[in-house]
Amino acid sequence: MARAVSTQRKLTFTVIAWTIGFLMFFPILWTFLTSFKSEGDAIASPPVFLFFHWTTENYVEVQGRSDYFSHFFNSVVISFGSTLLGLLIAIPAAWAMAFSPTKRTKDVLMWMLSTKMMPPVGALIPIYLLFRDSGLLDTRIGLVIVLTLINLPIIVWMLYTYFKEIPGEILEAARMDGASLMKEVIYVLTPMAVPGIASTLLLNIILAWNEAFWTLNLTTSNAAPLTTFIASYSSPEGLFYAKLSAASTMAIAPIVILGWFSQKQLVRGLTFGAVK
Repeated sequence: MARAVSTQRKLTFTVIAWTIGFLMFFPILWTFLTSFKSEGDAIASPPVFLFFHWTTENYVEVQGRSDYFSHFFNSVVISFGSTLLGLLIAIPAAWAMAFSPTKRTKDVLMWMLSTKMMPPVGALIPIYLLFRDSGLLDTRIGLVIVLTLINLPIIVWMLYTYFKEIPGEILEAARMDGASLMKEVIYVLTPMAVPGIASTLLLNIILAWNEAFWTLNLTTSNAAPLTTFIASYSSPEGLFYAKLSAASTMAIAPIVILGWFSQKQLVRGLTFGAVK
């Protein structure tokens, strides 16, 4: 029997939850408001919150100075491409580790996770030289490869966790019915793990979309995504906060909208696992 919760306790938890949510969302709100200010209002002290002269000139100047849609297209290709490529590699790998483990499986999983602890700058020079000699600098395919390798440990770990929750007897029944290994993975395993795969896909799209270190160091113009688009407004002449905020708002808006509409699927997959 569920424990009764008093109205006062519900109200307290609700206020705490809304306060934490507002504090987490406030930087995005502040960036959005600053994008409609003049440069003078953007650096005013004390800060001006709502009562200022609203203007859209920052967005006009940002679009006039930079090709937003070109950077947006690069971000879409790089984030979705690296995530889909990662899933193609990770699904068979996670299946093998979940349903055909060896005594080294745990060690391999821990080794993969340990690669995320290495500072990215430690691998920058060798990767830069490899890309330079291979002609992959400032190309979309180069960034897709790098971001796939960076996020692959997370994809494998998440899928491995979901696959472990699927009863092995179901797969054995499919084998007894004559299903091949490929059909077992495609027609039995994958449909059962759809919530987990969907949440993994969404999370890694967000990680790839927000990746700044590799995009700033391996691209200049042709494959530059929105992270490079934002960084271009930090110049030796100084920071133009209003224009930087406008560029940031334009860059984060697509991924915020995607997260908003897919939050139910994301929370469902992350909270309840693969089997419902």
